[in-house]
Amino acid sequence: MGEIDPAFIQDQEHRAKLSPIEAEGIPLIDLLPLTTSLDNTDGLISEIRDACQNWGFFQVINHGVPLEKRQRIEYAARKFFALPLEEKRKVRRDEVQVLGYYDTEHTKNVRDWKEVFDLGVDDPIRVPASTDLDEKEVIEWHNKWPEYPPELREACEEYAEEVSKLSHKLLELIALSLGLPADRFHGFFKERTTFIRLNHYPPCPVPHLALGVGRHKDSGALTVLAQDDVGGLEVKRKSDGEWIGVKPTPNAYIINVGDIIQVWSNDMYESVEHRVMVNSERERFSIPFFFNPASYTMVKPLEELIDKQNPARYMAYSWGRFLATRTSGNFRKLNVENLQIQHFRISDSKLATA
Repeated sequence: MGEIDPAFIQDQEHRAKLSPIEAEGIPLIDLLPLTTSLDNTDGLISEIRDACQNWGFFQVINHGVPLEKRQRIEYAARKFFALPLEEKRKVRRDEVQVLGYYDTEHTKNVRDWKEVFDLGVDDPIRVPASTDLDEKEVIEWHNKWPEYPPELREACEEYAEEVSKLSHKLLELIALSLGLPADRFHGFFKERTTFIRLNHYPPCPVPHLALGVGRHKDSGALTVLAQDDVGGLEVKRKSDGEWIGVKPTPNAYIINVGDIIQVWSNDMYESVEHRVMVNSERERFSIPFFFNPASYTMVKPLEELIDKQNPARYMAYSWGRFLATRTSGNFRKLNVENLQIQHFRISDSKLATA
């Protein structure tokens, strides 16, 4: 990425500490009980509930994703990012076709120190053609596959199939932890807008000034993250607002609930801010799997979780239009903060008079 551009520099209050606190408390949950059935998983469901309420993040082991599938996609990703820039830019994404390679993404209007390759798990992904509420037209986002490495496409597709299975299991556990039927969320994901991102964070000469990804919350339902042994992910601890480093656990996945689950649960579970530090000596690779519902989904608190004592805290919003708006903000610096679920939050004063 060459010399440091001022576009990468974070404001003083958002810069990472070079010696972060490690998160000893982030739960590590063993999913082995799922190999039998959901009938004897009360302890597991309780662990999920505590993790979602207290952290918004947890790690899982014995998750059922074959190690060789993960290793294959990781190896293919490394080969792709090692290509010359002009080769990678042959599959560069743009504001019309938003899937593919990109190296100038912004978070909170500051450029991230990273390069990415995005692909839809279901090809194509269909979203509204504009953010206009009266828009009826739908556009399609198609995957762009590079010529090299030739195994990248198959590796990604095989990996997506396995992590999709894990994501459905996790959503069932989250539903049960909220006192809902295990299949409560199934209907939202019949036509998913789920995608995989391959991340590469090159060594950065000024790790005290830049971030791999700035502070943000994930706007979808669930994120399943594979990271290498370099580390760099930091989570904002709910108890005190301190930024905590998540130490890599071999062959584990890091799970976080996104904004959609926060809204569905009517704030019982919270989507938590996180960011990625950069390293001055080592490159870092990670693969987040963003598990998202159909674009026509109207996101709102679930009826089973609201009553007179606990009224709905959010107005309904269109996930497809939300996704399209948030995605457009990745391509340029905006004059205002990108769309957030807080823009749909019902104020406490309105709740008090409802």
